[in-house]
Amino acid sequence: MGGTTNIFLTGSTGYIGGTVLQRLLAHPERESFNISVLVRNAEKAKLLENFGVTTVVGSHSDLEKLEQAAASADVVFAIADCDDLKAATAILSGLKKRHAETGEQPILIHTSGTGVLADNAQGKYASDLVYSDLDIPLIETLKPTQPHRWVDIAIVEAGKQGYARTHIVLPGVIFGLGHGPLFETGICNQHSMELPTILQIGWHRGRAGIIGEGRNIWPLSHIDDTADLYIVLFDAARKRKDVACGREGFYFVENGHFSVYEATKAVGHVLVELGRAKTAEPTPFTPEELDKYFAGVQVLFMGTNSVCKAERSRALGWRPTKTKQDMLESIRPEADALIKNGRIEDAFHIRGLLAQYVDL
Repeated sequence: MGGTTNIFLTGSTGYIGGTVLQRLLAHPERESFNISVLVRNAEKAKLLENFGVTTVVGSHSDLEKLEQAAASADVVFAIADCDDLKAATAILSGLKKRHAETGEQPILIHTSGTGVLADNAQGKYASDLVYSDLDIPLIETLKPTQPHRWVDIAIVEAGKQGYARTHIVLPGVIFGLGHGPLFETGICNQHSMELPTILQIGWHRGRAGIIGEGRNIWPLSHIDDTADLYIVLFDAARKRKDVACGREGFYFVENGHFSVYEATKAVGHVLVELGRAKTAEPTPFTPEELDKYFAGVQVLFMGTNSVCKAERSRALGWRPTKTKQDMLESIRPEADALIKNGRIEDAFHIRGLLAQYVDL
């Protein structure tokens, strides 16, 4: 892919999307990029334009805008709401039009998540079932009802049809504060979901909480390592036709695993340091607390296993550096930031978001 590269990115004001956008703005080939982003907030759109990007003011419900923007793009980064099939279908429709008009195969880098691997352990055990992003037959055993899976299937099918080269990036639990100009100006959300959720709920209940015994495990990656994979994939896919896509186009984001007990115990220590708890030892949520904090739905990562190996990602050249110890050490800065920006009391922000995961 030579000359100017037209890029369309969704999720530009989010945690992952904002970090990827910053990578694109600092890319050595930035001068050859025309970057367009979807943004809901008109004020943030104006701020983003100061960074040299074109903005499309709208949301995932504006399907015509999504389709039109994708139809004008050589590369689409879809980094917002991985469970919105209508939005994904609109983007794919735009890419299909792009192919019909140009004869070229546009590139889609879609964000899913390792929640697609989740079981129903309820915190009782660590799974010994390990998924590799090179083991496509095993991935294909996942039920269409698994989290994110229904959209992943549509993305893969588009790749099989050949009008786009489709790639699916699947992060697990991401840690670390978003940083850089887009975050310093307040455009982008600097927090992930999982560790802040444990902190916020622990702050509210006065003690860290777990589901079951917290023996279940999940993959981890730092936000910078995560964004690096997007750029490694972006650079490779633009310059080589043999980069795995379509049916083979799965790329896990993993640099080790942690047990939920380990994470919640580390949160407990921080709560003790901050004078919010008397002991670091987490306790199981009561049925009443599950309803209070999660609307009665087991929060996806807290009670389930998601075990994977990012072998395809590493074979492509991805080299993550941050480890589990870095994750555990990131919890205190995360808490300090939540306190500073007034979000530490936000214990109920995930209610209602997880109803689709009842039937794990």
